[in-house]
Amino acid sequence: MKNDFVPVEGHRFTLRAEPQPNWTGVIDCEVVTVEPNKVLSYKWGALGVDSVVTLTLTPTPAGTHLRVEHAGFRPDRPQNYQGARYGWRKFLANLEQVLTRID
Repeated sequence: MKNDFVPVEGHRFTLRAEPQPNWTGVIDCEVVTVEPNKVLSYKWGALGVDSVVTLTLTPTPAGTHLRVEHAGFRPDRPQNYQGARYGWRKFLANLEQVLTRID
């Protein structure tokens, strides 16, 4: 799979997740903020909902703290929030497994 992400504000790219019965897995994105080694945020468009994902890195004595915030869900579409919640939990669990193998 081709990776078309470039960390430049205004750059548009596409993420592909595992397709679901009511979703193709395609996420249209645009980079909003880039602060190297600190913050990356991007617009996230899927299933007719536009939201923003922000990844923030903060140094700690033990390493680095990663905060993931996904904002902009509409109250009349709770299934979008639940789907993202499921997806992020799965992604972060996989990320944690990968990071524990790195020394």
